[in-house]
Amino acid sequence: MPQPSAPRKTRGRPPRFSREEVVATARRIVDEDGVDRLTMRRLATEVGSTPMALYHHVRNKEELLLLLLDDHAARTLRRPELPAHPRERIIVAAAAIHEALAACPWIVEVLTADDLMSASALWFVEQIVDGLVECGLTPERAVHGYRAVWYYTAGEIVVRATAARRRADADDADADAYADRATYRERVFADLDPDELPRLARIADDWAPLTAEDTYLDGLRALVDGLLVSR
Repeated sequence: MPQPSAPRKTRGRPPRFSREEVVATARRIVDEDGVDRLTMRRLATEVGSTPMALYHHVRNKEELLLLLLDDHAARTLRRPELPAHPRERIIVAAAAIHEALAACPWIVEVLTADDLMSASALWFVEQIVDGLVECGLTPERAVHGYRAVWYYTAGEIVVRATAARRRADADDADADAYADRATYRERVFADLDPDELPRLARIADDWAPLTAEDTYLDGLRALVDGLLVSR
């Protein structure tokens, strides 16, 4: 006698999740593993859903990155009290951008694509451009000036973050290997030819601690002063 077939299991609806949960999960992934590891498939798995269901909340990875940018700006960008002098307004606005991004360097990697930006950050861009115009630059030169400030700010953050990540990775993977690399740099500077490179040879012993100092604001002020001389 044939046995009755087992009742077919009906698939329930996939678990519901909000856009806020999607953004929070995406932020955790990039914080832990970097922006390159963020994919729609992995994100769907992390929220317990499917890529198709995820597309109801975000159309693609670019839109997801824009949501992350806006989320980060909303949580970290605080409009500072601006001084009256336009030069100082430029410094304060740029320093506020630097402070917010330095705490989350992967954001800079996204922004350096140059076609993605957070609308929430445009207030800071406005202050920098306006300050440059008030100091005598044409609007066109002010835009160029803003780009110079942005390149300096983003580059400083990327270089420091990359160096810190390499040190951390080396410490985790092979501390001895990293020590060898550091020793090699010290050997190079110790063997500099003072006839060929007199300035570097004289300061070789202080090179590492000097380049580790946080001189962002000093460089920013010098850059802005240089931009204003051109007016």
